[in-house]
Amino acid sequence: MEHVTTWVGATAKQIARAVRRGDATATQVVADHLEQIAISNPVLDAFRVVRGGEAITEAEKVDELDDLANLPLAGVPVAVKENTAVAGLPTWSGSAAARSAVAEQDHEVVRRLRGAGAIVVGVTRMPEMGLWAVTDDEDGPTRNPWDLDRTPGGSSGGSAAAVAAGLVPMAHGNDGLGSIRIPAACCGLVGLKPGRGVVPCGLGVNDWFGLVENGVLTTTVSDAVLGFSVLAGRPPAKLVEPSKLRVGVSTRSPVVGVRPDEANLSAVATASKLLARAGHDTVTADPRYPNALGIGVLATWFAAAALESASLDVAKLQPRTRRHIQIGRWAARSGLVRETQREAWRAKSIKFFADNSIDLLLTPALAGSPPPAEQYSGASWRRNMSVNMRYAPYGAPWNVAGLPAIVFPIGMRPDGLPLAVQLVGPPDSELLLLAVAGQFEVLNPWQRHAFV
Repeated sequence: MEHVTTWVGATAKQIARAVRRGDATATQVVADHLEQIAISNPVLDAFRVVRGGEAITEAEKVDELDDLANLPLAGVPVAVKENTAVAGLPTWSGSAAARSAVAEQDHEVVRRLRGAGAIVVGVTRMPEMGLWAVTDDEDGPTRNPWDLDRTPGGSSGGSAAAVAAGLVPMAHGNDGLGSIRIPAACCGLVGLKPGRGVVPCGLGVNDWFGLVENGVLTTTVSDAVLGFSVLAGRPPAKLVEPSKLRVGVSTRSPVVGVRPDEANLSAVATASKLLARAGHDTVTADPRYPNALGIGVLATWFAAAALESASLDVAKLQPRTRRHIQIGRWAARSGLVRETQREAWRAKSIKFFADNSIDLLLTPALAGSPPPAEQYSGASWRRNMSVNMRYAPYGAPWNVAGLPAIVFPIGMRPDGLPLAVQLVGPPDSELLLLAVAGQFEVLNPWQRHAFV
């Protein structure tokens, strides 16, 4: 029997294998992680609700099963982002004002996680209505385990903080304009945004006009593969070593006037060299981000807030959110949110890979360092917009295009925070993105946790 003093810090794959073999019990694994949550969460504020007793009861039920062979996540503690229904809990969506009633049943992705043997230990914090790339509310900010004075990103910031601190080996998140990839970059994690329609979404009125995708945050590529397979309803995938690829490289920012800092430029340069070491070719290939795309992204962001607020008491929402909703109503009336424009960008993006004869595109993950962990919920809308758009411009175009994209660590910034890059692929390239990320993990291993 494998002897460990605690399962905190183990990967999801290691835990599931041990539970299936009988080398560990789900109950002990979950108890270990709940103990770590009790120690670290008061500092991080990663969780909205911790399901202590309920999680232990569910773990005991897993231990009572006669056959665990077909449970790829047997006994694995996971966290779920608070905008996604977990039976028996309200769906908070970032604030008491945005909270919906206690859910009677799990969201489909939660059902799939539990069906694979995972134990939901709690729900993680996010900014109100998932609108921001920083995570905080009236109670205060969620903090980055690598530097408590910095944000873990957003909107899946609580999930990222929980994984980076070892509170869970895997956490659910969702990504509408970068909300898995931005926290992954801030916290030194692997974060895959699947392509459109690969994983069930079903969030809010219309998934932010089809921009949102569900996924997971993990510390290793193998765990990312496992989580993606479960959410996509597929048998656990086995990655195939990719043949020689031609990878486009671009540091061009989608936002006019925003440029990557030296650390993020160096991350792309390092990644380019590692691609060459792995046997791939790189070539400069800059997407043309039209001004109309930027206007459309902003209009859709605003209009999504307005649409999602229809059943809420807007007067009780945060000032930054109310302003977003106000502008969103105007944007919707003005006809600035157009499906034809989104489909045109998708077609142009797919054509970009063909025209440049590239298999994947490498970009920075962020333009700057994660912003300070502050209570942005009380700050002006203008302040929030400036902070969000300046540090994290690289994710949104690929939500509009509905293309898969992955972020993973590439080193450390001079300020001691993780550094990351983004890879984007054409439709159905999720496993290729994961396979290439796996090559980086072998050639350039990263520190998996920042224990608090």
